[in-house]
Amino acid sequence: MPSNKTILTLDDAKKIAAGAEAEAMHNNWPVVIAILDDGGHLLLLHRLDNVQFGSVNVAIEKARSAIAFRRPTKVLEQNITDGRLHYLGLPGALPVEGGLPITIEGQFVGAIGVSGVRSHQDAQIAQAGIDALSLVG
Repeated sequence: MPSNKTILTLDDAKKIAAGAEAEAMHNNWPVVIAILDDGGHLLLLHRLDNVQFGSVNVAIEKARSAIAFRRPTKVLEQNITDGRLHYLGLPGALPVEGGLPITIEGQFVGAIGVSGVRSHQDAQIAQAGIDALSLVG
């Protein structure tokens, strides 16, 4: 029975990672890039040279938060900044910019999380990865 569900493939994840890595390398930013499927499971982890190992789990959790809540982690961070501190207690929420959900044909298929530099730079790298998928997809 055919499924109408769109999935994020490993090939898609590699394209996203390549676009994100290109942005990071262009700026000389050492980061970890994590790409997860729609269930929050790791598809690809890409750790650039000279990045602190603490960024590995942060990148994964940024991506997991982005797909769990189907929004950029910047939205969660902004809610905290605006004084809505109850967002700190949401299970699975990492309110730090740098996690973005990935959509294909209007369906949430996964997420990317980046960690290693300032959070707005992490988000810039993540967006470059998503943009790379739409350029080749």
